[in-house]
Amino acid sequence: MRDNNRGSSESKSERFNRVAEKRVENVLKSLRSLSQCSNKRMYEWNDEQLNKIWDAINSELQSCKESYTQTQPDEFKF
Repeated sequence: MRDNNRGSSESKSERFNRVAEKRVENVLKSLRSLSQCSNKRMYEWNDEQLNKIWDAINSELQSCKESYTQTQPDEFKF
């Protein structure tokens, strides 16, 4: 049984689950917050602004997805 101090007893898989869960929740909270800007009683926007937002989010999401396809980081070798 592993103790709760999260020291060396925490496996890489357990650490991933703990950290990724929090980070995904933060992303989802941020997106929910952004969606509140869609309230036309409070805000005004145009298509150009929306396109910049979606392009930035899509680009960063694609970059994040691609980072998971690399199985090993690049290493220097002679």
